[in-house]
Amino acid sequence: MRHMKLGGLVTGGYMSQGAVRGADGPSDWARRTFGEHARALVRTVPDRLAHAHERARASHLVARLDNHSPYGLTLAQAVLEEFAEAVTGLGGSVRVLGGRPYSILQGRALFPFRYANKPTPLGKARLRADVSQRKRRMLTAHSPEPDTLFPVEELTTTKEYKELHEAFEELGQQTTLVSVFYTSDVTHGVHAIHWGEAHLEPDRTFSWLHSESLPTAGG
Repeated sequence: MRHMKLGGLVTGGYMSQGAVRGADGPSDWARRTFGEHARALVRTVPDRLAHAHERARASHLVARLDNHSPYGLTLAQAVLEEFAEAVTGLGGSVRVLGGRPYSILQGRALFPFRYANKPTPLGKARLRADVSQRKRRMLTAHSPEPDTLFPVEELTTTKEYKELHEAFEELGQQTTLVSVFYTSDVTHGVHAIHWGEAHLEPDRTFSWLHSESLPTAGG
């Protein structure tokens, strides 16, 4: 599928950009992706992110640190655990990769990513330079559409290219990611939630075959 790049956001042909799903039920994309579980996930993802925020906020308050707050690290783990509990309840499975639980439903793994600590457009999402190789590989090898926008010769080496595109046995060779991108901070909670099919580009930005917004809990 041909992509267009709009202010850093790459869109696919059937994406309804800017639409907020949830109040009116799951989108056609969500139904195609998760089948009968789509409606439950549209409700559950925002609620579970809110629960994870509260857990992370509690750790921040206990630590009483102005700098190096445990909020971010706690939040990352709490979101994975919250999603795992929710997906297990829907009949999905949980697979551990690098000591972290990833939720699998309908052949799709939920990949949560907090891309900013303040309200920020999705098109500005960028992976940190120091992110683990494991996350890079997940976002590349398990991408729903792994075709890069950049010529292959612009990648570093053939060996690195092959390693990044090798699927994890722990997740399943055919498992693809549904990315759940969100922003939050310790004071205001979760500001925005986007989910869809994202692919990591060599410059650490993201291209999207599909993305849509979900309402925040109580929003």
